[in-house]
Parts: sequence; C-alpha cells; structure tokens
Amino acid sequence: MSTSLDPAELLRGYDPSSLSIAAVASHSALDVFDGAKDEGFHTIALCQEGREKPYLRFKRIVDKAIVMKRFRDLASEGVVRLLRRENAVIVPNRSFAVYVGYDVIENSLPVPVFGNRRLLRYEERSGEKNYYKLLDMAGIRRPRTYRDPDEIDRPVIVKMPHARKRVERGFFVAVDRDDFWRKLSRLERDGVVRREDLANASIEELVVGAHFNVNYFRSIARGDVELLSIDRRIQTNLDGFLRMTADLQLELLRVLDVEYVEIGHEPVTIRERMLVKLFEIGDAFVEATKRAEPPGIIGPFTLQLIVTPDLDVVVFDVATRIGGGTNAYMGLGSQYSKLYFGKPVSMGRRIAMEIRTCIEKDCLDKIIT
Repeated sequence: MSTSLDPAELLRGYDPSSLSIAAVASHSALDVFDGAKDEGFHTIALCQEGREKPYLRFKRIVDKAIVMKRFRDLASEGVVRLLRRENAVIVPNRSFAVYVGYDVIENSLPVPVFGNRRLLRYEERSGEKNYYKLLDMAGIRRPRTYRDPDEIDRPVIVKMPHARKRVERGFFVAVDRDDFWRKLSRLERDGVVRREDLANASIEELVVGAHFNVNYFRSIARGDVELLSIDRRIQTNLDGFLRMTADLQLELLRVLDVEYVEIGHEPVTIRERMLVKLFEIGDAFVEATKRAEPPGIIGPFTLQLIVTPDLDVVVFDVATRIGGGTNAYMGLGSQYSKLYFGKPVSMGRRIAMEIRTCIEKDCLDKIIT
C-alpha cells in the first residue's frame, strides 16, 4: 500500500457521499458510533478478539465489525485495504494511540484520520514532544515537575506505569521525599509499580482543588473553539475508598494500596464565572498546537484541570483527541452544546456534524491528516 499521508492523497479514490466512520472499539467508541449514526454515516468498529461483544450487541450503531487478533493489526495491509474500500475515516481515541503506536500512526497508516495525527504523541509526559511543552507554549499553568525524587520539597503525585496493567498508571501520593521512597518500595513489593519504570515517571506537585475534564472542539468548518461538556473521573479503588468513614480509611491504609485506575465518568457543570478562564485556556492551547504541529488541533480535545480555592486553573493532563468521558453524554447530548446548536449534541455527534459539513463545503482535506 503506497498511498501518501498527504491529506489530498489519502482522500484520493474516496467517495465523499458514502464515507464510513471507523474507530478502535474501546475508550469512547460508542459515543463516536452513536453520533455517526445520528448524522447518517456508516460505522465500522475495529475490534480486538475477545473484546468485541458490546459492538456486536449494540447493533443499531455498528454497521460492520472488523475483529482482529490485536488492535495494532488495523495497520496491516489487509485491514487498510478494507478500510479504504469502505471510504473509512478513523476517529482516534486513546486506545488507537496506545495499541497502534505513534510511529505507525504518523508514518505508515494510509487511512484518513480525523484530526491531527501528529499531535497524539504529545499526550506523553516524556520525550521531546509532550504535553508539558504544549502547556508552557500556551502559557497555561501546570503543576511543577521534579526530575530527581530527592528534590521533592512538597506533596507530590507520582504518575508511572502500573506494573501489571501496563496501559494504566500506578499513581501514588507522597507528602515529602522520604515518604516517596517509602511508598515506592512498598508499592514495588506489592506489585503495583516497578522501580525500573521510575526513569519514565512523572513527579508532579500535588495541587489540591476540584477536578474537571473540560471537553472542547476546534471547528474548522465554523472557525471557532467550542466548549461542549465537562465531566469528572470515577476511579477504582479510590472511589470506594472515599465512600468510607475516616476511621475505616485509616485502618485500611495499612493493608490497601489505593489505585487511580479510571473506570467511569460522570457529568458535571462549573461555576459560570469560570467559563471565561476555560475559554481563554482553550483558545491558548489551540494556538500553541498550531505552532507546535501545524495546522494544530482539529476537532475534539480535553484539558483535565483543577480549580484551586483561589479560583485559579491548573491543567494537569491533556487529551489531543476525543476524551475518555464523552460516553457520559452519549444519547443525551452535552449541556453546553445546546447553547451553540439549540439542541444537546454529544461529542460523537459533533465530530460527525463537522465531517458532514466539510463534505458539503468541500473541506474534508482540512479536517483529516
């Protein structure tokens, strides 16, 4: 397969009147498929063997399921040929980035990707391309980071790969340097983290406040940056731990490792005076991505942030594609989207609306890479 990754070349041979919307069948794919069907698109679920059942059972929203031995097989010549025959556009989610891999996505996947595929790599915390760089370019406040654990001088949150669940993170909080080394040793002993992963860990200042995942959409067709929805994570076993009384928490801490494994999301709103700040940082982030990887962000992105007691905003994580919490609004539509369109629209449907508009305005090559 010799198709160039130039947008015009990627779309060569495609029939815009019969596009399919494809996604790796994980993460927020149900929202993508549901929204695509609402806009009249054919949908393709890229499934991994053993994880395909939901996408076969929700028959209304999945027209075709391609079941592969491994997710990364979607870059194989046979699957690529099938996707191109179906006029497929891939909507990237976190599973697409993790399982297929940045190098393959950027250099050797000749299928149109909705959005800027070169920005997916910036979700990492290490390497030349990382989200700290984007936030600094945008002038957005983020937590202070520490290269050397012995430099820790305040409470920190440590983010490193989970020892067993490698696509998850083995987060832990340490109140000072000594506490860091003590907890690292205990979590290593318990099989939660591996010491050799410390070189790639992110050690961040612990900022205490209210957590929000703010879901934005940069529209090329409308020329605007929209704030569509806000959600909040549910994490296990942290969620169950926080539901207990303080005396039980203190007892359990002696035998229980609290983990921050994301398991769900819930919709939230934010105080209206904060919307000014959210629009400011959303716009600034988009401008930074334009400088870092032209043409910058296209379509959905999420800024995960904390609002401090002083009503300051600190961004602690970034998603340069559809966020993990948009399924919270699937089938309902998100609260702020109604203020743009006069009806609630989910992120999945907003993506499909943008694709539909660019088919009509002949600007498909401006929203895919």
